Amino acid sequence: MTVERIDIYPTHTHEGFQLRAGRQLPFGASAVPGGVNFSIYSSHATTCALVLFEKGAQKPLAEIPFPDEFRIGNVFAMIVFGLDYENTEYGYRMDGPWDPTNGQRFDKTKTLMDPYAKAIGGRDVWGKTPDWNDLYQHRARLVYDDFDWESDRPLEKPIEDLVIYEMHVRSFTRDESSGVRHRGTFAGLREKIGYLKDLGVNCVELLPVYEFDEFENSRPSPITGELLLNYWGYSTVGFFAPKAGFAATGHLGMQVDEFKTLVKELHKNGIEVILDVVFNHTAEGDQRGPYISFRGLDNKTYYMLTPEGYYFNFSGTGNTLNCNHPVVRDMVLDCLRYWAAEYHVDGFRFDLAAILGRAQNGAPLPNPPLLEALAHDPVLAKCKLIAEAWDAGGLYQVGSFPAYGRWAEWNGKYRDAVRRFIKGDEGLIGEIAQRLQGSPDLYAFRGPTASVNFLTAHDGFTLNDLVSYNDKHNEANGEDNNDGANDNYSWN
Repeated sequence: MTVERIDIYPTHTHEGFQLRAGRQLPFGASAVPGGVNFSIYSSHATTCALVLFEKGAQKPLAEIPFPDEFRIGNVFAMIVFGLDYENTEYGYRMDGPWDPTNGQRFDKTKTLMDPYAKAIGGRDVWGKTPDWNDLYQHRARLVYDDFDWESDRPLEKPIEDLVIYEMHVRSFTRDESSGVRHRGTFAGLREKIGYLKDLGVNCVELLPVYEFDEFENSRPSPITGELLLNYWGYSTVGFFAPKAGFAATGHLGMQVDEFKTLVKELHKNGIEVILDVVFNHTAEGDQRGPYISFRGLDNKTYYMLTPEGYYFNFSGTGNTLNCNHPVVRDMVLDCLRYWAAEYHVDGFRFDLAAILGRAQNGAPLPNPPLLEALAHDPVLAKCKLIAEAWDAGGLYQVGSFPAYGRWAEWNGKYRDAVRRFIKGDEGLIGEIAQRLQGSPDLYAFRGPTASVNFLTAHDGFTLNDLVSYNDKHNEANGEDNNDGANDNYSWN
């Protein structure tokens, strides 16, 4: 086999840094002989500079403009030699038009995180107050690919055999009663594998474990005064990077290895791992939100925009990722392939997945290219693909989600029917019969394995709430009880 060689000698210098033109693919930062290849896409930027930091430093170590000859098409690529791999953080500055009406929001004063960053600093310890004077809050870092998997591979259990335990990594062990050493972490979860096996669980579905900012929209509780954080994580900062604050070793930058170790130990015990992924929006919010990455790199490409340049909000969070743009679609595929190949995860549950079937103008597509690509991707061929088949814009596709012979769905109709039946609502015998058979009225051509049956999840009431409250009571979070669904079908 012939391996294409990357020459290791520099051709350019800048302020003492040795450089040469890089490889356009893969995007992100990749180790090459003697250096690091940096590759970043923008279809509308006029110039780009690589900003290098020593780990934790507020002031850049260097800012290196990409020479014109280092740009091919819409990709800036450069190799930098001699970097201290473990002590380097990096970002980008992009210049381009400021024309919000036409979707352009470039600001060359902002340091932007690499959307392909495999590790991200800035929130290394859960709940530790950041330095708000730092102008680069979420810092792309370099990672080594040296983990010993010891012949581990995804388990590929039949989906009809799964008993899925949905969990929040921090909540599962944060209380003293968990009895673990490293509470609220990947390591803490590893200590509870025996407990999961005793329950009969053979699959865990983890609420978002990639990097998010727990301080997003943080505020004091109107009741207790304690600081309320973004706990659930459904507001992505970096799609490729495990959350450092969920790792006992996050302050040491070892979150990648800690999560891989968790997956390996779960597999040794016959338990699959499904990740809850949120490709419908990002943590940048609407036009009032922060510059973290996508907005400053290529706003018009990465987000769905109205004709006036504002953000479509089918996610209910301020923006909507433009997933059926070819470049964004490729990023989603690259991300999922990375988690499947590099982390050995067994499947994915897609939050508000109906958004993934919308066109760039927001209209539902009859044949969504992203959903079809995911269904037929060769790397993801054995991964479970599970859709939350609705979105915040009113598109409800339970039973009609574009499946391509591969997709399963969270069966919200099963949840609602069983809750109402238990509560004593009348006229449900026929529907309950359908739901207990695998909902053949919804999945006649796809079969019962298309239905993921559940009664409660992270949205809405817990099982205890269903028999304790007639109505929701979310006053403690200071949102005047406006958040969450009202149709919980509960009864005290």
